[in-house]
Amino acid sequence: MGMKKSWNKYITVIGMSLCLAGCAGSGTSAAAGHAAGGDHVTGADYAAGGDHAGDEELVIYCPHPLEFINPIVSEFEGRTGIRVFVQTGGTGELLKMAEEGSDPPCDIFWGGSLSTTSPKRELFEPYISRNEDMVRDEFKNREGNMSRFTDIPSVIMVNTNLIGDVEVEGYGDLLKPELKGRIAMCDPATSSSAYEHLINMLYAMGDGEPEQGWDYVEDFCRNLDGILLGGSGEVYQGVARGKYAVGLTFEEAAAHYVADKGPVKLVYMKEGVISTPDSVCIVKGSRHVEEARDFVDFVTGKDAQTVISMRLDRRSVRKDVEEPSYLPDKEDIHIIYSREEEVNSRKGTWLEHFASIYNRVLEEDAGISGEVGSQ
Repeated sequence: MGMKKSWNKYITVIGMSLCLAGCAGSGTSAAAGHAAGGDHVTGADYAAGGDHAGDEELVIYCPHPLEFINPIVSEFEGRTGIRVFVQTGGTGELLKMAEEGSDPPCDIFWGGSLSTTSPKRELFEPYISRNEDMVRDEFKNREGNMSRFTDIPSVIMVNTNLIGDVEVEGYGDLLKPELKGRIAMCDPATSSSAYEHLINMLYAMGDGEPEQGWDYVEDFCRNLDGILLGGSGEVYQGVARGKYAVGLTFEEAAAHYVADKGPVKLVYMKEGVISTPDSVCIVKGSRHVEEARDFVDFVTGKDAQTVISMRLDRRSVRKDVEEPSYLPDKEDIHIIYSREEEVNSRKGTWLEHFASIYNRVLEEDAGISGEVGSQ
């Protein structure tokens, strides 16, 4: 079934988004009923309406937080008549499920940083969105099967009630003794946002040479004091709720609490910030290719991208959509860049090296033999 109509007016979109976000539990959204959070969810976590997707439902694998998923999916369903089933989980977990052909069979992979999804791009069906002409040059679908969705800088999230007089301006400050055991970080093997921070650390603290950044990573792991969380939701929720003084997360997660005037602030690392887009892709073998194309076109369209920017705290990839007013212009952030080919080819090695360092630090400092993800 194709899309029958577009959203009528910008103000209507904003109002509809707010209404649907507030009414998500009514059962009108296929996303309703998920546990709150994003890629911290583990195991099967299905949408309302049953434990299995119907044959006619568009199946989306998605690591986004529930509050982000609901208004977009609800509006898509309402405007197109296409029913959607959302499977949530960690980016790494969901990619593995898509690769293995797990049940329910995936039609759309929506989310996860490009650094995490690009090495698996052979999973995705070629498709160029009808909105591609309006996508900024740096976010073009160069591969032919990976439409960019939003632009996501890595940030440090600070709880202003807990941080006290400790100054946090970048990665270097996370090594301060006052922060030992008070830092929220999750396993980069399970979370794309954590992997983005690992990449960011290596390039920023290695002065553009990732192999020179591992000394910093070891010192950072030591200051974690044996705490490595299972998923990104535990990071931003833990900082916002006062469990941790600082957390390594992605901009939208922290900006949500800033917009709600919570006791948090965003820090854009003075050593340099890597801002990596996420993607929305059609999975090869999709049973609902036309509906999947409709979804890609919908979420990359101007109206959806405007809602994402104005109400959902993300930066758009489109030329004609402005950034949220309470976020800094990217020109005011010290943006640095990774080398895509290097990141893609070294991912497995880097994740193994991080795990090795983390577990060795546990043994040396705590006298225990631990595994990544232990607390």
